[in-house]
Amino acid sequence: MTERETWATRAGFILAAVGSAVGLGNIWQFPFKTAQFGGASFLIVYIIAALGIGLPAILAEFVIGRKTNLNTINAFEKLGYKEWRVVGAIGLFTGFWILSYYSVVGGWVLRYIGGSLTGAYFAAPAEYFGQVSAGMDALALHAVFMALVVGIVAAGIEDGIEKATKLMVPSIVVILGVLAAFAFTLPGASAGYAYFLSPDFNALAENFADIVPFAVGQAFFSLSLGMGAMITYASYIDGDQSLFGDGITIVFLNSFVGILAGLVVLPLLFAQGIDPNTSGAGAVFISVAGAFGDIPGGQIIGLVFFVVVLIAALSSAISLLEVVVSWAIDNYDVSRPQMAVGLGGAIFLLGVPSAIDTAWLGWFDTLAYKLLLPLSVLGILVFAAWVYGAPAIDELMKGSGLGDGVGLTWLWLVRTLVIVAVVATLALGLQTLFLGESPAIVPPL
Repeated sequence: MTERETWATRAGFILAAVGSAVGLGNIWQFPFKTAQFGGASFLIVYIIAALGIGLPAILAEFVIGRKTNLNTINAFEKLGYKEWRVVGAIGLFTGFWILSYYSVVGGWVLRYIGGSLTGAYFAAPAEYFGQVSAGMDALALHAVFMALVVGIVAAGIEDGIEKATKLMVPSIVVILGVLAAFAFTLPGASAGYAYFLSPDFNALAENFADIVPFAVGQAFFSLSLGMGAMITYASYIDGDQSLFGDGITIVFLNSFVGILAGLVVLPLLFAQGIDPNTSGAGAVFISVAGAFGDIPGGQIIGLVFFVVVLIAALSSAISLLEVVVSWAIDNYDVSRPQMAVGLGGAIFLLGVPSAIDTAWLGWFDTLAYKLLLPLSVLGILVFAAWVYGAPAIDELMKGSGLGDGVGLTWLWLVRTLVIVAVVATLALGLQTLFLGESPAIVPPL
């Protein structure tokens, strides 16, 4: 077994964790989930979920990872709870599952970078997306994207992931800020701001059962919770830095980028008179791409937009591959590059159906949101709060400079409100999956 790597700096860990969180969930899904579920009404529920559920949950994952310095499965065994390894296995499988179709979307982004340069999608964005989103071209670009991810992870923690995310995360924030400033100048953009920032509480009350599971699921997805990523990244911490401080920083930056993406996408759509209430995997590639064709300098703006989407996609994807690579190198005497290539290849194969048919991608995504993510997060929270208990507080308090009362408050918050919220989210998701005339659990055969 090779010697375990660590982060070179605290900033490296924070930026890597932020990079894991700030991904396609923020730019591909967040603006359109917001539009689909009532604009600011969804935004309010999401922010509450990110702070009230996401932050306590990310701290639970940090505690497990830093305490053990092991991967998401073996960590439970080192803590003395071998039977709880199944929770870590669910998280590892969830990350594996999500990356398989996430990589397909990453391939779409590569295609649209080229399409922005030529203006290929401007005239008929829906038809263009239909042509490139599935089939052999989509499969080939799925392979290219996975190869990029494998290359970064194969280089290691310090020389690969840390160096990459130190460049990626600031780039995402700067470029989105520039695009948001541009969107602000467009005539008609004010309607987008009103929709995004003015809540309709009647719509929230009427659609509560639909909004809540997606908002909480979005918080899980965008914070990389339940995928083993935060346990894995925390396992590379060498020292007693404040997990509280790191967690708050990560949640804040992740939410900020999601809101910033909304301030780019929604004003842009409203300025062009495009209805943002569009669901489906291709929404950002049809509605947003179509808007670029109608604004001055659309080719350049489109190129910049899809470059930042690619950077965000890569920063998240490398964390998901690292989850399974970390497990492999902790258990087998095989080099990191070999493991990265082998496991990246397996994830590519799982993503083949999603590349061939977008209906499969939608099915994979639905199962991740409605079942795998809340189930994995629930297992971690129950373990940290009810099984591990007091030692979790001790680990959380190291380096924080805070009193034990803060840790005890965190523990009981997780034991009660947070777990209840996750159980409710899982129940609502299961209702969608298994009940109704066309249960979502049935694959698109």
